Amino acid sequence: MMKDNVLHIQGVSVEQLATACQTPLYIYDENKITEKLSRFHELFQSDTFKTEVLYASKAFSCKAMVELVAQYGLSLDVVSGGELYTAKQAGFPMERVYFHGNNKSYDEIMMALDYGVGTIIVDNAMECDMLVKAVKRSGRSIKTMLRVNPGVEAHTHKYIVTAHLDSKFGISITKKKEIAAMIHTLTSVAEITFLGYHSHIGSQIFDKQAYVAEIEKLMQFTKEMQTEYDIHISALNLGGGFAALYTNADHPIPLQDVCHTILDTCKKENAKQQLNIEKIMIEPGRSIVAEAGSTLYRVGYQKQTEHKKYIFVDGGMSDNIRPALYQAEYACDIANRMQEDKTETVTIAGKCCESGDILIENAKLPKVSQNDLLIIYTTGAYGYSMASNYNKLGRPAVVFVKDGHARVVIKKESYENMLDLECNEVINV
Repeated sequence: MMKDNVLHIQGVSVEQLATACQTPLYIYDENKITEKLSRFHELFQSDTFKTEVLYASKAFSCKAMVELVAQYGLSLDVVSGGELYTAKQAGFPMERVYFHGNNKSYDEIMMALDYGVGTIIVDNAMECDMLVKAVKRSGRSIKTMLRVNPGVEAHTHKYIVTAHLDSKFGISITKKKEIAAMIHTLTSVAEITFLGYHSHIGSQIFDKQAYVAEIEKLMQFTKEMQTEYDIHISALNLGGGFAALYTNADHPIPLQDVCHTILDTCKKENAKQQLNIEKIMIEPGRSIVAEAGSTLYRVGYQKQTEHKKYIFVDGGMSDNIRPALYQAEYACDIANRMQEDKTETVTIAGKCCESGDILIENAKLPKVSQNDLLIIYTTGAYGYSMASNYNKLGRPAVVFVKDGHARVVIKKESYENMLDLECNEVINV
């Protein structure tokens, strides 16, 4: 909403937020987050299967976010010891944590076992052997799933497609003998329970037929493993990839449609292949937090080159690497002059010492002045998560706004914070 030409989020003025928290600043509409959490929980229900929705915390992880996930009844997908530690410190129920990753260290696996994590997703044969060793040493029980690669390529950027034959993730379903051997290794240990297969085919998926193809392949593969190796499973985790709206060129699948498509296809294929799968899981991350988040910047200098007019802001690729990494596109506004006509085409550039530090090309804006506030929308996923201290820039604060109130959930990183880990400590080697 707007008031006096200034953007307000959940009734809070972005000018007031900029003054209180400085810029750059990540702003999350908490009501949008909780609405998405609630909708996924409500829509992903089936009369045929047990269902479970896991929040993929790599999209955005902090204690406040994890607490919301717990409050709305979702489970949690973590991919590192750091995300696992955050979940533990937030008081998240460990039995609802699923631990992913293609290169978990022995220490991380032991940490998961000690914390009482519910399920570990095994990525490869070496990890399988490491997990068995860790379980035998700890004496802890654990549920497992095996990440398999169905060879379904969703139409996304090459860096975020995760299921082509040469992906670093999982083991190809064409390698049935190797998969059977891994499952045998896992089930030979009394403390390990094997649930089934996990798959993830990419991010920013706009075509629901990609999920249909994934399910058909996985169900057929499940039947072949059952017939050829007498391996029966009870669960399938179909991953995430649900798209978010970044610009008007994006057309995400309506949530109700994609949930219905997934569950309906699972029901059909489960019957067709004469399987007895009991539980279906999905892992939304981006689609829960992306559109809830925006990044607020202060405009600095401007520069006209032969072909471009640059607007410089006080952040850049250090707080949003996605345009440089994925050529991601965003929409923006001048947040303190929302009702003015957009008469200029400009390039929004950051302050990092890189020619590639461009946030938006060809942005349509009103005539911009120094100290204006520029807001970029849909930065709630992989903004803070991928932020860095490049050029010794501190990571911005994160605020949640709800019903006219704001709270800081992550403080702005100061120069002193950045030097906290520096030392001159002699080690004996």
